[in-house]
Amino acid sequence: MSDSFEIFLACPPGLEPLLRDEAREAGFAAPVCTPGGVTFRGGWPEVWRANLVLRGASRVLARIGEFRALHLAQLDKRARKMDWRAVLRADVPVKVEATCRKSRIYHAKAATQRVEGALEAAGIALGAEAELVLRVRIEDDLCTFSVDTSGALLHKRGFKTGTGKAPMRETLAALFLRGAGFDGSAPVVDPMCGSGTFVIEAAEMAMGLAPGRGRSFAFERLASFDADAWAAMRAAVTPRETPLIFHGSDRNEGAIANARENAARAGVDQIARFRHHAISDLTPPDGPKGLVIANPPYGGRIGNKKLLYGLYGSFGQVLKQRFAGWHVGVVTSEAGLARATGLKLEPGPVVDHGGIRVRLYQGRIAG
Repeated sequence: MSDSFEIFLACPPGLEPLLRDEAREAGFAAPVCTPGGVTFRGGWPEVWRANLVLRGASRVLARIGEFRALHLAQLDKRARKMDWRAVLRADVPVKVEATCRKSRIYHAKAATQRVEGALEAAGIALGAEAELVLRVRIEDDLCTFSVDTSGALLHKRGFKTGTGKAPMRETLAALFLRGAGFDGSAPVVDPMCGSGTFVIEAAEMAMGLAPGRGRSFAFERLASFDADAWAAMRAAVTPRETPLIFHGSDRNEGAIANARENAARAGVDQIARFRHHAISDLTPPDGPKGLVIANPPYGGRIGNKKLLYGLYGSFGQVLKQRFAGWHVGVVTSEAGLARATGLKLEPGPVVDHGGIRVRLYQGRIAG
């Protein structure tokens, strides 16, 4: 295959512009929004670096080839001509997953079988439970082959083991932080921090830590992998010092214990502080003003949303009285709950969060 190919960064639909901006700032060439993600061109080193440094991508796909096929025999013949061994190793099993849409080839299982036959003919082992996945998308008669280079979804940083109810994925938290204007140069306060995801992500961003530093990836089992180059790439990402402190609190003592342990595993416990108290006891930390961001309970996630209006109202009152001039972001599923804060908040795009449609509502606290 070519030294340059299309790389696809997946993210929740609606947040593509935020991921595009992150990819651009990270130095990836000409990233472009596409439904469900962002694309740019590059080679295998760019694939490795995207997995290592991008916080908002949920997975990284390498699009290793494409051709048109109008029927299964044509798919079979052309798939057998592809240079699979340039990408896939004979000793690493592969799982094939196919989807068909608006094409004359409409049977995904039959398409899967044809591609599996081509792989077997090339000496590539197959495995129904294989961690390495080859995705075949047939749309408008165009067959596109992509290798999932991430393996486990990228929100699995490798540090968070303690979680509570409805935890927010790290990748989504990173995009919401970016959507609320956070760039690592101001403090963050989360008064309903749960397992600490917003606080830990913000602290890592401020320190310049690579989100993928503590885990392995599927690309390490591809024929194109260079262990020495990968080790050098990882070593080149060095943390920086920050004078900022990031704060989380929660009324659940168990959640605070989990958050502290998660921060310690991530190596940010010196700048990520967690306290056990109610929202009514929330006060702004010393130092510059920054961002208050929260993922409060909401009806579809916890219970009857009518019981939550008082919580949102109290939250808004505390912010108006004590956090004047701060920016605020609230993730919730109901516009009525956002309005209950009494704050002037602008809604962002609808995003799927564990099967619930949520938005980031944000604004600046008057005063």
